[in-house]
Amino acid sequence: MKADTHPDYHEITVVMTDGKEYKTRSTYGKEGDVLKLDVDPLTHPAWQGGTGKVVEKGQLSKFEKRFGNFGLADTSGGKKEDKK
Repeated sequence: MKADTHPDYHEITVVMTDGKEYKTRSTYGKEGDVLKLDVDPLTHPAWQGGTGKVVEKGQLSKFEKRFGNFGLADTSGGKKEDKK
């Protein structure tokens, strides 16, 4: 193998949004650096049931209201009256 092809892995400290810390190995920064997260599984909606919130806001009912009768034939049996 070629020399010096692999990145330099070293130990860093990751700080979650709630202040918890853990150590891991990474190529981020240099040995002993601290990575403070702005978004993590504790705060981001994707990990907190974000897809369910779309339904709560009525997106599905809005879609059904708008396109619910799309492609259905007129079942009234008569002609539509002209409004004059």
